[in-house]
Amino acid sequence: GFGGPTEDPFDGIPHEFSHVKPELLRGIRARIAALRPEGPIAERFLSRNQTIVVVGDSVFAHGGLLPNHVEYGLEKVNEHVRDWILGVRDNVARELVKGKHSIVWTRKYSHEVAKHCDCSTLEYVLNTIPGAKRMIMGHTIQQGGINGACSNRAIRIDVGMSKGCGNGLAEVLQINENSQMTILTSNPLYQRKNETLGANLQDELGSVIPQLASALV
Repeated sequence: GFGGPTEDPFDGIPHEFSHVKPELLRGIRARIAALRPEGPIAERFLSRNQTIVVVGDSVFAHGGLLPNHVEYGLEKVNEHVRDWILGVRDNVARELVKGKHSIVWTRKYSHEVAKHCDCSTLEYVLNTIPGAKRMIMGHTIQQGGINGACSNRAIRIDVGMSKGCGNGLAEVLQINENSQMTILTSNPLYQRKNETLGANLQDELGSVIPQLASALV
C-alpha cells in the first residue's frame, strides 16, 4: 500500500499517453495512481465493495453476468477481485474485470433497444443463481432513464448523472419487501415520479417516450 516516506505513488505510470491533451495528463496520471491495485482510493474504498451482490431475488453487477462468471463462482469472483485490488494477488482473470465481456464492461443486456439485448443468455444466467428473478446493472447510459428489458429481468439504472457522461438528473430504483420496483425521479421530462416497473411498463411509458417503447418489451 501507499504511505511509506520514500514510496512514489506514480511509480510505473507513463509520463505520456497517446491522444491525451497535455493539460489533462496530470489528472489522468493521478487517477491511475489512485485507482490501480494498491492505490489509496482502490485500497480504501474499492476493496470494500463486492463485484457481484445478490440481495433477495435481485442480482447486482456493474455491467452484467455471463455464464462463465457464474461458473467461476460468485464468492470466488468477489474474493479474487478484492485480493487483486489489495495487491494480495498479482493478477486477476481477464473475464472478471477486463475486456468487453467482463463483469464490469459487458453490455449484453443493456442496449436501449430490446432486440439487441441477449435475453436468452440472461435467462440462462438467472436460472443458474438460486432464487434470482432479475439482474440490475449500470455501465450503459439509458437516455430515457431507468428502464427494464427482457420482460423486466434486466433492469438498467445508469442515467448518466456525471457532467462528463450526459449530466442526467438523478433517478432511484426502489425495491420494497414484496420485490415491487418503483422509479423515483425529479425529471419533469419523463413525468415518472413513483412509476412502478411492472407488466404494463410499455403502456405506461410508450406515450411519454415513444422512441424507447421497443426497448421496454
